[in-house]
Amino acid sequence: MSHTITMTVRLSGALSEFVASNVGEHGAYETTSEYLRDLIRRDKERVEREAFDRLEAELARAFAAPEDSYHPLTAAEVIARNQG
Repeated sequence: MSHTITMTVRLSGALSEFVASNVGEHGAYETTSEYLRDLIRRDKERVEREAFDRLEAELARAFAAPEDSYHPLTAAEVIARNQG
């Protein structure tokens, strides 16, 4: 379920000028809200991409490991290892 929240952001100086240059008649965005939503979406995508890249690297290391380095674990052992 999605909900909407209202936030107040105060910017001054160079940050305010930068936002203003990207919004309105000569900017890429019609409103400041549109600009901020796009920035947040892109940041969310970056965080998700970084998490995926970490997982991918971990899996690549695991698959590259020699077969004799693997140790069988029960589901309970995996759960216990990941809990603490």
